[in-house]
Amino acid sequence: MSTPPRALRLITKAASPDALQPSIIDVMQPHPPDGSAIVEVLAAAINPSDVKAAMGMMPYAVWPRTPGRDYAGRVVAGPSEWLGEMVWGTGGDLGITRDGTHGRYLVLPVEALVRKPAHISLPCAATVGVPFVTAYEGLRRARMTGQGQTILVFGSNGKVGQAAVQLATRVGARVIGVERNAVAYAGHASGSVEVINGSHTDIAQQVMSLTDGKGVDIAYNTVGSPYFAAALECLKVGGTQVLISTPDRNVPFDIMAFYRRDLQMLGVDSLKLDARQCADIFRELLPGFEDRSLAAFDVSDACVVPLEHAVPAYLKVLAGSMERLVLAP
Repeated sequence: MSTPPRALRLITKAASPDALQPSIIDVMQPHPPDGSAIVEVLAAAINPSDVKAAMGMMPYAVWPRTPGRDYAGRVVAGPSEWLGEMVWGTGGDLGITRDGTHGRYLVLPVEALVRKPAHISLPCAATVGVPFVTAYEGLRRARMTGQGQTILVFGSNGKVGQAAVQLATRVGARVIGVERNAVAYAGHASGSVEVINGSHTDIAQQVMSLTDGKGVDIAYNTVGSPYFAAALECLKVGGTQVLISTPDRNVPFDIMAFYRRDLQMLGVDSLKLDARQCADIFRELLPGFEDRSLAAFDVSDACVVPLEHAVPAYLKVLAGSMERLVLAP
């Protein structure tokens, strides 16, 4: 007997990791509302934001719900031109204000559908969404153009960091990564990536030495408060620090140095981008994935887990696992 279609269901937020116990419920294939399609989810990444939402750390999350933002799957209902198509995507609304991807079926507006490149496997395709959308939006708003620019990426081996490195090297920018103990860059890139030691206190001096004292155009800070001050010091006049997360809410801030050097800061919260808006970004990125100048993240067979093993996988992500864990609903 085949397993019935299933989905994770969070009735209310978990007060602690020990209380993280989503229900697994049987589901029927829904009927698509007007202007919508039904995607059978075949792979869905587990992002830190998915687990944080389950822990009640997203104040605008709606309960009860099915969590999950990223996915790859097949269109099984909707407009005839989409039936049977393999698609991929993400959305800041998915798993937050509407049911998400950690279940068998996903209801999406037709405008959110983007065809998946055939050469990218389903598990790997399911890992692209949040990291690449976040990296793209930060670099776009920071006005990355490419040739002649230098981009500094704090946490360059993290998933958003790797996506930022890929996007920057693809357009010809020079990229410097910052990693503890100067661990070499581990991801795909279209050019060389220099890495400096983020464990030292002289990060700014290292960067200035590499840039002939000029500094960098953009400091993409995926780590937050631990590197906040160093990132500002590394910027050239008129440079921009991009922030996407932080362990500490408050940091010292030299206002005079900030305005004297015409610096800028911008925060990027990809939860503000719904599935339609994320699809627009996927369409912008699609040529890079098709010509392989951009690459999805590798996913080992051991990291593809059934819904029944979702809780241990969630806890691994919460603990900071560097592996990309993917559910196979």
